[in-house]
Amino acid sequence: MSTLETLKFVSVTKPTKLPAVVQRRNKLSDKLWEQIQLAEAKSAGTSYAPLKTKRLKDIEGNIKILEVPKRIKPWWFTAQNGKSCLVVRYGSKTLEISQGKSTIELDKPDELIHILEMIKTAVEAGELDAQIERAAGLLKEGFAK
Repeated sequence: MSTLETLKFVSVTKPTKLPAVVQRRNKLSDKLWEQIQLAEAKSAGTSYAPLKTKRLKDIEGNIKILEVPKRIKPWWFTAQNGKSCLVVRYGSKTLEISQGKSTIELDKPDELIHILEMIKTAVEAGELDAQIERAAGLLKEGFAK
């Protein structure tokens, strides 16, 4: 028996693009991963700044590609009562996770990473698809002017 005979061959075509719901889920999941990395770095006392490429033209017209740190804004803040709060964003819009409520209050600042991981799992499972769709619609309206 040859090695190739042990493999299972099928006739399948690769999809040209993912459905919009899956693309939006993946986008939010990636942003949540960045927030988790940022929160872990803050709790460890270090900084997290991934690099992005930037194209610049010099005086002679030559294009140079530079790697610059990407600015990531934290989604959490300290409220007036002293407790930490977390807001989940899709683009520039805040997701309304519960009816009429978009902020998650944390009992301890140490739970931030755990809560972000829980939200990431919920997003990947499709539990927030309706909220993501609503936020994406609001973002589209802003570009239609």
